[in-house]
Amino acid sequence: MNSSNPEETVHLNVAGAIATITLARPHLRNALDRKTMKSLIQVALDVSDRDDVRAVVIAAEGADFSVGADLKEVQGMESDGSLLRARRDAELGRKLLNSIREIHQPTVCALQGIATGGGACIAAACDFRIAASGARIGLGEVKVGMNLMWNALPLFVELVGLSRAKQMIMSGTLYSVDRLETWGLIDEQCTQEDLFATAMAWAQRYADLPPVAVQMIKRSVNQYALALSESVMHMDHDQWILAARSEDFRESISAFIDKRPATLTGR
Repeated sequence: MNSSNPEETVHLNVAGAIATITLARPHLRNALDRKTMKSLIQVALDVSDRDDVRAVVIAAEGADFSVGADLKEVQGMESDGSLLRARRDAELGRKLLNSIREIHQPTVCALQGIATGGGACIAAACDFRIAASGARIGLGEVKVGMNLMWNALPLFVELVGLSRAKQMIMSGTLYSVDRLETWGLIDEQCTQEDLFATAMAWAQRYADLPPVAVQMIKRSVNQYALALSESVMHMDHDQWILAARSEDFRESISAFIDKRPATLTGR
């Protein structure tokens, strides 16, 4: 069954043995609001449960893959609201990445334009990443007074190594595909015109292999590489709650939206 309702923010299409999950908020640069995140979680769970799907491509409409969390929605969160509610809301990103990482079938992410914050995290949760030349990828949370959460930090450490992960997470820099290919984050780059076809070719390569063996290997590799992730990273959303109650956080978000320099005090 294919889903392409224009009012939905996530579309699902299945052609043969390959499912394509598409972010569909191009007018907002595929910013990730709660509705989109919840839809993406549900679609990922549904696809993972399908026997007829042997590989999955995650893509996005428009010029950019995703600029990450919808900061206008983040700005609207009540900083003095219920801590219990805040913890529940903060767990949504972790659930999203887990749902993608735990898709049984091999996953290929097709990246174009900008992929930052949560958008880069979605890519990291996939098995393979294909990027259009000229795309830029980064983790800009630090620039708006946030820690990297969603249990994403171990993914980047495993993909690019300790020092390079620190560079990405602590600087907030958008890196070129050329550099990230040498770092190991990007598996292949191609022209924008060839992006979807290249991602589909990668997906088909794994769809053509014995599915039980492929899926067991994927699960074993992930379990080995990320064995300590859950136990070590269980408090990153609590760190976010602390950061979100700082003056610097509020000032950074406001300055970002207003397109002006932030005045930071460490408070």
